Amino acid sequence: MARRRGIMSESFKYELAKELGFYETVKNEGWGAIRARDAGNMVKRAIEIAEEQLAKQNGKTF
Repeated sequence: MARRRGIMSESFKYELAKELGFYETVKNEGWGAIRARDAGNMVKRAIEIAEEQLAKQNGKTF
């Protein structure tokens, strides 16, 4: 099975990990060491940021 290329850039993922408080785990042990909850929170936050940026572009709020 081919691995799918990620949508988020590595730098954005690290920025989110820092914001959400698990950057040290990623830095020391890799992405596979984070909890499922942390991964879910990272995706949730990325969606929030994307929605905020779309709202700014379109002059709308979500």
